[in-house]
Amino acid sequence: MKGEPQNFEMILTRRELLEVQIIYTQIDRGENNLPSFKSFYYNVDTTRYFYPASTVKFPMCLLALDKINKLGIEGLEKYTPMFHDSVYGGQLTVIRDTTSESGVPSVAHYIKKILTVSDNDAHNRLYEFMGQKASNDILHEKGYDVRFLHRLERALSPDQNRHTEAVRFIKDGKIIFEQPMLVNEDSIKPPAMVVKGKGYYKSDTILVQKPFDFTYKNFFSLKDQQDMLRAVLFPESVSSTARFNLSDEDYQFLYQYMSQLPTETLYPAYSKDSSYYDAYCKFFMYGAAKEERIPGTIRIFNKVGNAYGYLIDNAYIVDFKSGVEFMISAVINVNTDEVYNDGKYEYETIGYPFFKDLGQLFYQYELKRPRKNKPDLSKFLINYDLERP
Repeated sequence: MKGEPQNFEMILTRRELLEVQIIYTQIDRGENNLPSFKSFYYNVDTTRYFYPASTVKFPMCLLALDKINKLGIEGLEKYTPMFHDSVYGGQLTVIRDTTSESGVPSVAHYIKKILTVSDNDAHNRLYEFMGQKASNDILHEKGYDVRFLHRLERALSPDQNRHTEAVRFIKDGKIIFEQPMLVNEDSIKPPAMVVKGKGYYKSDTILVQKPFDFTYKNFFSLKDQQDMLRAVLFPESVSSTARFNLSDEDYQFLYQYMSQLPTETLYPAYSKDSSYYDAYCKFFMYGAAKEERIPGTIRIFNKVGNAYGYLIDNAYIVDFKSGVEFMISAVINVNTDEVYNDGKYEYETIGYPFFKDLGQLFYQYELKRPRKNKPDLSKFLINYDLERP
């Protein structure tokens, strides 16, 4: 980064204000193609709070698949239609999904929407299925230090977030599995109060001149994010405790939609929506480049987040042509005026260029980095819904 001051001098000199954290992991293969990992950290602190935004959706996908497999009920799978019933304040009834091929919702379709375009409602539907307590307890048991306290893009009270909708899985007119409202009776208490900034807008016109309170918002450290990504992409490289109960087909399903572009997606019909582009939700290497095409030889398996001025990307990047593979995770806070909810976040001028330049920096380094053994990356060669136009 110091070698490219035109791109990174401002980032390096303002790293504390911008709350920059970076993890870069080299991957080398043995003669039997087994991967080994070597990680490098810049300004990383697993206890320092940043708002994880949509990155919490990735573990929610894994938890939902894990739960279905553990239930082991005949006829219950990720494609089984799932319906929600409102039984408490702030809840929603869901009986259809017009974006799916069948017109009905399912765990599989919600995961597709989460991984391809980071759909908020899809995450909330999986939150209802998992429940607040189980989501946190299971991840803690696996060694991940997280706090998942609320749905996304819905202003609900802590009490409402502790209660989740009743859920039914129905196939061929028969109830396969029925789950009543789940209640977390034990309020999850953060270890310390977290406040940030100089002020925040309570409404469009009311500015409160005191720090914004993040204490009861979600928490997901950058290291845990990359560790969880590794547990899915390279499950054999982590302890059995840290893995999720996924089938081989589940892994392939996740690999497809983590790397599939909106322009390659049939259902939902993102390929027909001109507001989506190749680099949508692919911050590393491409930023927010709407006109630039991602080469067909490069695939990015990732999950991004974007809210309150925080930008996060957690990615495994592969170039099949050159035999390059590496992992990179980063976060930056571009709320430089330190006022929240004012809509003045420097995503376009600082955030997206940072991710584009950082991704390209490590990609170019990896192209030159010597490898004893060329990796066999066929595991990550995927057939996508559509051929790219």
